[in-house]
Amino acid sequence: MGTEDRERGSLSGSSRGADRADAATRSAIRPSRPRRDRPPVEQRPLRPSRGEKASPWTKLLFALRPPRKLKFTREGKYYLGITLGVGFAAINTGNNLLYLLLGMLLSLIVVSGVMSDLSLRHLTVTRRLPARAQVGRAHLVEIEVYNHKKRVPSYAIEVEDLRAGQPADKRCFFLKISPSSAQVAAYRRTPAKRGRDRHTGFRIATRFPFGLFEKSREVEAEGDLIIYPAVDPVRLPAEDAGRREGGASLNGRGGGDETFGLRPMREGDDPRDIYWRKSTMRDQMVLRERTRETRPDVQIVVDTARPAGEGDGFAQLFERRIREAASRAVAHIKRGDAVVVATTLGERVRGDRNIGSDAILRFLALLDTVEESRMSELRAERASRASQRQGSSPGPSSGERRTSTPRTAS
Repeated sequence: MGTEDRERGSLSGSSRGADRADAATRSAIRPSRPRRDRPPVEQRPLRPSRGEKASPWTKLLFALRPPRKLKFTREGKYYLGITLGVGFAAINTGNNLLYLLLGMLLSLIVVSGVMSDLSLRHLTVTRRLPARAQVGRAHLVEIEVYNHKKRVPSYAIEVEDLRAGQPADKRCFFLKISPSSAQVAAYRRTPAKRGRDRHTGFRIATRFPFGLFEKSREVEAEGDLIIYPAVDPVRLPAEDAGRREGGASLNGRGGGDETFGLRPMREGDDPRDIYWRKSTMRDQMVLRERTRETRPDVQIVVDTARPAGEGDGFAQLFERRIREAASRAVAHIKRGDAVVVATTLGERVRGDRNIGSDAILRFLALLDTVEESRMSELRAERASRASQRQGSSPGPSSGERRTSTPRTAS
């Protein structure tokens, strides 16, 4: 019996070992997480930008240009001069050794062209822009190159990021991109001007394998990045004691952060305002009523009118206005105030601690001057559009109207 028990134990142990092996095998062959979608194999060649009006001659040149560009490096110029010298010497002397040497030199040129073209084929370049950028602060832009070739890697790939109206001074270098894989690099850039930074495409180049020639091609890849104005530290005047304690900002029911009171929940109420502490003690749901913020907004006005005949001096003055407005708005929002930035043309944008300052900084980044002679015309057009919108849409209810009056920042 003992022998049978031992045999049964060994058999059960072997079966348990087999079960563990099967489980290990199943876990080993378990499918991995799905990979992210691959980018398209080919990108369109760079064309004239849509915003700029290109002449028919420019469009014709873009249509007739070759898909690749070839440029001699300094070593390539020396190599070409040596090749031409050997060729002339072979023709004049008729020496077979010189002909053999000329053939070897020419074959290296052919091999260089074929291998460099093979490195540039089936590459897709994508750009990852940051969520926000600011004047005077460095940010990173990631460049990813995907090699769609199944067996052949790409070597010595240089990617240059092209921007509209600006010199192409930022590039990333990739030593090797394996088949069916991607490589990521990043470059650092510090913008010096606010506004919309429009990226148009990439210039992909390589000097592989001998560094004699640089072969490149340009592909289209559009992307926009809003450059926020610079923000300086601002020291605001001290608030009143009542306003600093918050007593002046709480009055009646509304959508604030403080609790005004409790009441039974009725049909149509927002379930997010349920007060669960009291709702668990009785059968009926209890709703929390919030306070209404009656604290007046801080209003900052930016003059966008440009007098006739003004030059670079007014442009610098306007940039200082934008910078001061952005600095004061951010300082007030950090203190807890609600800020309204308005222009003399009637455009407005609001920000507070809950919303943040991104909307205001984006508005100021894209703000531009208007000719003083056109101010009245643009105001009339804006007023007519506003009256049309009010006629087509119902007005706000009395509960939604804001009772506070804006106060101008000093």
